[in-house]
Amino acid sequence: MTVALKVEGMTCQHCVRAVTQAIQAKDPAAAVVVDLAAGTVRAETRLAREEVAALVVEEGYRVAA
Repeated sequence: MTVALKVEGMTCQHCVRAVTQAIQAKDPAAAVVVDLAAGTVRAETRLAREEVAALVVEEGYRVAA
């Protein structure tokens, strides 16, 4: 399933790594694409949207949509 989130607060490659690793810790096969300029996270994952959003929030970012 594809999960797409609008995320606020991501500004650098550390943010990209943190979000990617958080999602892949729960779903190692997940393909994660973070677009800093657009403020989006897109993941091909078996996790539900709510689970992905919770992982992003746990890393300290705000899920806007």
